[in-house]
Amino acid sequence: MSKINLFMFLLLSILFFSCSTEKKQPNIVFILVDDLGWADVKCNFPESFYDTPNIDQLAERGVRFTNAYAANPVCSPTRAALMTGKHPNRVNITDWIPGNNPKNRPLLGSEDGNELALEEITLAEKLKENGYKTCFIGKWHLGDEGYFPENQGFDINIGGHHRGSPPGGYYSPYKNPKLTDGPEGEYLTDRLTTEGIKFITENKEKPFFLYLAFYTVHTPIQASKKYIEKYKAKREGLNLTEVPHKKEGDGWTKLLQENAAFASMVASMDENVGRVLATLKEQGLYKNTWVIFTSDNGGLSTLYRKNAPTSNGPLRAGKGWCYEGGIRVPLIIEGPDIINPGRTTNQPAISMDYFTTILSIAEIEHNNNDGVNLLPILTENGQINRDELFWHYPHYHGSAWTPGSALRKDDWKLVVFYEDNRTELYNLATDPGETTNVAAKNPEKVTELKKILDKKLAESGAKFPEINPDYIPRD
Repeated sequence: MSKINLFMFLLLSILFFSCSTEKKQPNIVFILVDDLGWADVKCNFPESFYDTPNIDQLAERGVRFTNAYAANPVCSPTRAALMTGKHPNRVNITDWIPGNNPKNRPLLGSEDGNELALEEITLAEKLKENGYKTCFIGKWHLGDEGYFPENQGFDINIGGHHRGSPPGGYYSPYKNPKLTDGPEGEYLTDRLTTEGIKFITENKEKPFFLYLAFYTVHTPIQASKKYIEKYKAKREGLNLTEVPHKKEGDGWTKLLQENAAFASMVASMDENVGRVLATLKEQGLYKNTWVIFTSDNGGLSTLYRKNAPTSNGPLRAGKGWCYEGGIRVPLIIEGPDIINPGRTTNQPAISMDYFTTILSIAEIEHNNNDGVNLLPILTENGQINRDELFWHYPHYHGSAWTPGSALRKDDWKLVVFYEDNRTELYNLATDPGETTNVAAKNPEKVTELKKILDKKLAESGAKFPEINPDYIPRD
């Protein structure tokens, strides 16, 4: 071989080796379950009535966050926060869309938006601009026509429209303008997963972002026929004469998980999470895919009536409330660069973090906005720099919540109610169930935290409820 030919051979070999070993952008699978409470997964709450073996296995391979939070105790604000990395106050979505503003209460809830503004830069838009194939499947609830996923950076939208619950229920026909009906008896959770699997298999040669937003376990509570008999038998084994409840404001909080139909919905969701993970392995994508599993708010445990669908275990109240039961959610993150998989972290995380964390994983330049990059926790077992978390829900809700806000700093939790200007203080280290209000014993801490909360609310452009001039107090 001549020197020239040898040189060309070596040059081509180097170029081929460089191309073949070039690091491919990682895939992202983001799984959001609707209304799934912190205690609804077994790895968080071993006493859970529900079985979640696939989610538990995901935790064994990833990092489980024990202090993960939704940005808001209801769905639309949290969904806006994770799409933009901004606190719900900043995007003017602080209630489920379109919300409920009763005119017969002491306060009038603040006015907020009915869609995520197109001017906002979304996670999907950033990923798409940088070579990702983007797909949204499931519940959107961030606006009507013109504000759907395909208008916010997603190449594909299957099932995402303006409604917050499945209009036709969980069995076909779905009555969903963005989802064709399946055969009789098809279960919505199965169908959405099948669509997700199809997207994965058809796009495995390029980096992809799959946002799988299950409608389940939101109402209506409609059992999975595959699992209902198992949980009916399990429920019978509890030998209950009554289901315990606790008064919460004008409502009732359920204190025990026992609903067989709800349990079957959790089981179906867990099975389908397993199907997605199995597909990643079968397609040879597992070692280059990050999976994030979480929820948009706490479980629905508190209503004006008794017997809500679930219970949030030792946590107080549920969906709609700024107590821990309404905002603490499951969060598991698994990926190829995880250090010491199978561990837990008690460092707080919140919905805004997913924007900057995912874009950091993909090595895409971006503004952090209100989120914190969680990668140091995941890949270095390190610490993140975070001072406080705060929530603002200035609306009434069907869970019996009245307008208020909350702030967590270290282990201290401040909750403020605007109807009567009541302020409560809890120490989550000793009282995670928020059973004992220690505000009177710690006036300096209340003053300190209230000052921080007021500043956070002002900086984020928070809107507040107003006094209702037409309100007539009840006798």
